[in-house]
Amino acid sequence: MFTHYRTEGIVLKKTDRGESDQLLTVYTKDFGRLEILAKAVRKISSKLRSASELFYLSEIEFIQGKTLKTLTDAVLIDKFSAIRSDLKKLKVAYKVAEDFDNLIKGQEKDPKIWHLLSETFQRLNNQSLVISRLSLVYYYFFWNLASLLGYQPKIQDCFVQGQKTDCDAVKIIKIILRKDWSLLIRLKLEPRYLKSLKSVSSWYSVKIQEEYET
Repeated sequence: MFTHYRTEGIVLKKTDRGESDQLLTVYTKDFGRLEILAKAVRKISSKLRSASELFYLSEIEFIQGKTLKTLTDAVLIDKFSAIRSDLKKLKVAYKVAEDFDNLIKGQEKDPKIWHLLSETFQRLNNQSLVISRLSLVYYYFFWNLASLLGYQPKIQDCFVQGQKTDCDAVKIIKIILRKDWSLLIRLKLEPRYLKSLKSVSSWYSVKIQEEYET
């Protein structure tokens, strides 16, 4: 007899398999990252379909087979409607999911990472979030994820891990790493700050992946 496991999870990636199955990449509260097979989920009549869409927060149930975990039940908790109806927010959600896919490997529970991911989707879903601040949600997520994974950057003066960076962008990263969201969204942001922040974040993301793969 199979043991049924139940937990909350956010669907971050879906890969079609066969005629009607999908392999779901789900980050869960109690088990970390999981790959779960959702059988026949692409059929309109599937009872699992309504709670296993991309970027849904659901309570899921699964069993462990010989090679794969199989989804047996899914109950929708939050579909994050404000994200799905806004292309700019959706773009950030895809970037968050891409970072997870690149940096989170294997099955391991981490309450802090789960909280960061949940917090990120809740902020993206906030109707009052000003579009000009949208990128800050991603940068807050990225730098704190890097820190939780053991890659918190060494910051000194206007250098990030030895890389010369715009001093104002460095100040923003310091606020992010202090997890001071209330201050972050009140900052006066000039385009050059965001341009520098994008540049150093992209550079550091590549650096982390290179270190991860060695």
